[in-house]
Amino acid sequence: MQTLLFHSTLFITMTLLLTPLTMTLMSPQKTNIYIMTTKMACLTSLTPMLIFLNTGLESTTMNINWLNTCFNIKASFMFDQYTTMFLPTALFITWAILEFANWYMATDVNLKQFTKYLTMFLISMVLLITSNNLFQLFLGWEAVGIMSFLLIGWWFSRSNANTSALQAVIFNRTGDIGLIMALAWFSMNFNTWDIQQLFTHNTTPLPPLLGLILAAMGKSAQFGLHPWLPAAMEGPTPVSALLHSSTMVVAGIFLLIRLNPLFNANHQASTICLCLGATTTMFTAICALTQNDLKKIIAFSTSSQLGLMMVAIGLKQPELAFFHIMTHAFFKAMLFLCSGSIIHSLSNEQDIRKMGGTQKTLPITTTCMTLGSLALTGTPFLAGFYSKDMIIETINTSNTNAWALTTTLIATSLTAAYSLRIIFYVQMNSPRHTSTTQLLEINKNQTNPLIRLAFGSMIAGLLITTTMMPKKLTTMTMPTPTKLAALLVTLLGLLVALELTKKTTLLITTNKTQHIVLTSQLGFFNSLLHRKMTKNTLNTGNKIALQLNDLMWYEKLGPKMMSKINIDLTNKMSLLQKGIIKTYLTTFTTLVILLLVLTKTYTTR
Repeated sequence: MQTLLFHSTLFITMTLLLTPLTMTLMSPQKTNIYIMTTKMACLTSLTPMLIFLNTGLESTTMNINWLNTCFNIKASFMFDQYTTMFLPTALFITWAILEFANWYMATDVNLKQFTKYLTMFLISMVLLITSNNLFQLFLGWEAVGIMSFLLIGWWFSRSNANTSALQAVIFNRTGDIGLIMALAWFSMNFNTWDIQQLFTHNTTPLPPLLGLILAAMGKSAQFGLHPWLPAAMEGPTPVSALLHSSTMVVAGIFLLIRLNPLFNANHQASTICLCLGATTTMFTAICALTQNDLKKIIAFSTSSQLGLMMVAIGLKQPELAFFHIMTHAFFKAMLFLCSGSIIHSLSNEQDIRKMGGTQKTLPITTTCMTLGSLALTGTPFLAGFYSKDMIIETINTSNTNAWALTTTLIATSLTAAYSLRIIFYVQMNSPRHTSTTQLLEINKNQTNPLIRLAFGSMIAGLLITTTMMPKKLTTMTMPTPTKLAALLVTLLGLLVALELTKKTTLLITTNKTQHIVLTSQLGFFNSLLHRKMTKNTLNTGNKIALQLNDLMWYEKLGPKMMSKINIDLTNKMSLLQKGIIKTYLTTFTTLVILLLVLTKTYTTR
């Protein structure tokens, strides 16, 4: 009975998601239909989650045989711990984002198409998380990338939006090369793409695992392939909220979580994940401190949290990484929606230096933003506290890289600093903006999603902790300073940030600061990759095609060479013409004697 109910509710959930899309083939549908079907799908997806939590029931379904090559490729769906827990979370957050978009994009003439694209974005992610073979997962992987390209470049009349969409595609195509190489290696050596069959092999060498890590770097914006994530903020705010919470950026981390048994026997791959995650969380946290665009600060915080998830994978704790994905989705979606509400109310102003004093005009929005910032910093008993502190406790009690531990702790303190910076500039003090239209929170589509996500940010961590504890438990006894390390460094970062605010509130003389520094220019990634490298490549091509070609064929081997030889010979021969009779007689006599000798030699033979 439970198995029948489990499969039936999952089938109803998928059907509800696909219903409005199939209806649009006959006639365009209203946006309320997408909101209603997503809401119903969220409610029905709670049943299989509760069944799994109660009985541990998991299911794998194989129906359609797609391709018959050297091995069969079947349409296979897997509903395990990760799928059944992630599906209600993604649906709940998408429901809130769709409702918020109905208010935020009300003046857009293509609102129906925008809502349809958001729903297709979610369905692409659902296809990815439910796949039981790498071919089907690759289809969802590419579908997520295509939908992100369409949504980031939604305002295509803006050149920055088009550039950001192309930038996201190019960086993700770089990661896709790694995934395709890993698929090719698995097909040639393991002769299968089925995930369960891949796990039957005892060891996996480093090359395919490096391909998977490269794929995760591109999708989840790890260090080196991260510049597309802050650039993606050119898209509408609902897109940013869905992109950063439960779809695009967590796809790479989810890939490593799903295939984590392949990493267990390879310590080199785990070490690479650990160091890569520590570098990412540190670098992006520093960049977040120097940004002035509200959405870009939150975007860099997402990249920093993704680095923390990569650290958990490097610790061989995929359950902790998945736990942080679940809790992070709630408050990160809420932070983006709050930023959208503030930006929309201030006539599209995104510079935090031109905000301030929004607590009275937008009380619900600012309260939810404060709550989300506290959850992000790891405030006790909020969602981020349970997962973030557990990862730091795990790295404290494991025999791992001390450098990774140090950078992770520093990044944790910086999280409190830039979160306080957002609250200080956006909400506190007197208004610094020039907007004359102070929109009040009178629309339910603006406030209700924020309130629901706020409740989720408060109780999600506690609920998930009590129902889905990680299977690989860490050491249960540890010194008190180790247990409180995450909280202590967070408080340290908060105190330092409070001290730095005096430079803003007190009339003191400050030293002139440089405008172009490493962090404010995002580590010079954009200028080096998009300007310096392309300019050098163009100049090198010009030299090879023009200068080198001219020198080789025209001067060294062509007509100019012949001309030079003739001129040199002429100059040397002309030196013999000095007008001296002795020279002429000597030359004539020598030639006659030489001719006689040669003639006599020839006649003798």
